[in-house]
This record gives sequence, structure tokens and C-alpha cells, in this order.
Amino acid sequence: MKTVFVTVGTTSFDELIESITSPETVQALTARGYERLVLQVGRGSLVPAADRCPHVTLEAYRFKDSIAEDIEQADLVISHAGAGSCLESLGAGKSLLVVVNDKLMNNHQLEMARQLHMDSHLLYCTCSTLTETLRTMDLSVLQPFLPGQPKNFAHFLDKALGVQ
Repeated sequence: MKTVFVTVGTTSFDELIESITSPETVQALTARGYERLVLQVGRGSLVPAADRCPHVTLEAYRFKDSIAEDIEQADLVISHAGAGSCLESLGAGKSLLVVVNDKLMNNHQLEMARQLHMDSHLLYCTCSTLTETLRTMDLSVLQPFLPGQPKNFAHFLDKALGVQ
């Protein structure tokens, strides 16, 4: 069963959960052949019921000790722009769509998502452009993020955050 895993990490990002379960977005997912939607909703106030999205199998939970199994089972990961969630998904070799929370101040997450996108490792959007991004995305353009290179990642973070 073709699966999308959505994670907000330890944060609250209700706007993403609301957007991904909207009828328009679910239609965009099913048009691409996705049949299962697994949501990790973190500290948010929304925990959608299984019947919220009648055209897909929906599972939702707040936290687990590890989301590695959910990432591994996913054909597509949709994540907030947290460094841990992004790196875990990219390290597992998964196609990754990052949804940037454009309501955050001093948004370093946008800088990181933009840099990883420029390096062709992921696609990114905001909640307001999520449905259109799902309709038009081309996952074949994504390049693997080679794990096990901490110096390269440290250099990347310095560059993305303007520390250098």
C-alpha cells in the first residue's frame, strides 16, 4: 500500500495536519496513488479520526519512541523543517517534501529547506501551497543525501544559517 508519512516532530504544527487532511490535498495524494496516510501530530491540538479522510487509510498518533519504522515504510515523507526529521528521512533515502511553517519568526528552518532544495535533496512548500506542490511535484529530480559526513553537514549548516 503506497504510504505517506507526515511528521511534525516534537512541535505543534496544526496547520500542516489540517492542510494534509483537507479534501483537496487528499485528492491530490490519491491521484498519485497514495492509499495510506500516517500522521505524527506531536503536541498539536489536532488528532484526526480515521474517518476524516474517507479515500485513504488514516492513522494518527502524537509520539513514539522512534519514527524510524514509519519513515522506512513510507513512499513519501512530508515533514516540518526540523533538522532531525529532515536528516532522518534523507538518511533513510526517502523522498522528502518539507512544509515550512511560515508563521515562525527568524525562520532558520526555511533557510535549511531552501539550501537542501537547491542541492536537490528535497522539495519544499508552505501549507498554502501544499496541495499544488503535491499535484505538480517531480520526485525523480531528487538526489540522495549521502550520510556519514558530519563535517560536510556542519559546513552545510554553517552555510545555510549564514555563520560563515
